Amino acid sequence: MSPVLDEVSRITAEAGRIAAARCGGAFRRWEKTPGSPVCDIDLEVDAFLREHLSRLDPEAGWLSEETLDASDRIERRRLWVVDPIDGTRDYLRERPGWCVSVALVEDRAPLIGVLDAPARGEHWTARKGKGAWRNGERLKVSGRTELPGARVPADQLPALDRDLVPVAKPNSIALRIALVAAGEADLVATLKWGFEWDIAAAALIAAEAGATVSGALGQPLAFNTASGEAFGVLVATPGIHEAAAERLRERALAVV
Repeated sequence: MSPVLDEVSRITAEAGRIAAARCGGAFRRWEKTPGSPVCDIDLEVDAFLREHLSRLDPEAGWLSEETLDASDRIERRRLWVVDPIDGTRDYLRERPGWCVSVALVEDRAPLIGVLDAPARGEHWTARKGKGAWRNGERLKVSGRTELPGARVPADQLPALDRDLVPVAKPNSIALRIALVAAGEADLVATLKWGFEWDIAAAALIAAEAGATVSGALGQPLAFNTASGEAFGVLVATPGIHEAAAERLRERALAVV
């Protein structure tokens, strides 16, 4: 790993240890908006990450789920994009489908991505142009070339997608995307507006493992946008990405 990636990896792993140590204990929890849970640990981990990552690169801006957005970030060449606990529902239920997600974006594209999922015993890293890794093993997407039979992390699938195969679905969207990188799923798609902090690190990990990564309509993803949002994400093995985009296009256009 590069010195910067090595240090981001260390900081993210320490953040994961902080969160894991508090899981199942006594802490305050509430909803920021209906259906959007948050807890004291989200804020504690966010503060830890901001202190240490900002020290590592003081010139980089900051975009996090648990920090008030600062408009001057879009003027910065580099940006830390952070979700201190992605998959808070699983964290609150003491399930393993959560992780700490950290990306360093440069010139609107992820340069470094790290996920730490201590409850799963998994640590994921990627650097642009240098590959993606889980627990020290290099990742490669599956070779799937046909959409029917593709594995999708899902609790259940719509009737229109009954030719797909559901596999275990962590609450964290970042971990779902990472499963494609690891060859344990073939396709992940969301058809709604979402935040950059949910996908920045995982998108790089998947791309560096050989996945094709886009928005819901097949559009390129850009980061450090004014809104900090993107319309959906579509991550798939290269052989099925176009077919998946075509299948989902009408549904995506209905909600864009």
